[in-house]
Amino acid sequence: MTSTISLDNVSMVFGSGIDAVKALESIDLDVQPGEFVSLIGPSGCGKSTMLRVIGDLISPSAGTPQVNGKSPHQARLDRDYGMVFQSATLLDWRTVLENVALPLEIMGIDRPERDAVGRKMLELVQLDGFASHYPWQLSGGMQQRVSIARALSFQPSILLMDEPFGALDEMTRERMQMELLRIWEETETTVLFVTHSIAEAVFLSTRVIVMSPRPGRIVDRIDVDLPQPRGFDTREHQRFFELITRVREALRAIEDEPA
Repeated sequence: MTSTISLDNVSMVFGSGIDAVKALESIDLDVQPGEFVSLIGPSGCGKSTMLRVIGDLISPSAGTPQVNGKSPHQARLDRDYGMVFQSATLLDWRTVLENVALPLEIMGIDRPERDAVGRKMLELVQLDGFASHYPWQLSGGMQQRVSIARALSFQPSILLMDEPFGALDEMTRERMQMELLRIWEETETTVLFVTHSIAEAVFLSTRVIVMSPRPGRIVDRIDVDLPQPRGFDTREHQRFFELITRVREALRAIEDEPA
């Protein structure tokens, strides 16, 4: 099976000489179609840098990244992935529907078709009653749902998510996690998700990738064998707590390593 995302010995260095900062070192990672993989590690360990390499926002210093068997640059041109960041980055002067349909507008799709797709995406994220609202009229969680709908509007096979729920309160965050799992199951999209939350990584993922402090290296790969579909009662399962402990111990082992 061809990996949806493949990183072969990828390293990333910012700057040069005495000012050089090694963000990633010798990263090998394969993500299979339909997986939900979370990246977790200390702040500054290169999680977001890895996402930016895959998303063609930066080029690695060494190694070979591939997305759907092609370079990240070609994958971006082919619109193989959508991206969602911690901030919803919506345009306040455009309605919710116009924000969702923006990628389709840029692609030159006529208005009736892009409006139809936009409304379908809003229905997917359960915001179909808010098409004519503006972003500033929505809560933070609703804005993030609009952002997810926009990222999915052109039907990418991959969703790259950089701490999309990090700024939300705990209750809203848990509801958004449930929404994301529902959307993932309905769309069968491959998801690569950056988070600082151990519980979030375990609840959402089929696999958790644990990274070391800078320079970021992969130090553990933990399969999450919780049953699907997951719900609020999943957080009460003994296995959920066992997996949280496993991830926490992997992170603690990194902290205990001699400098």
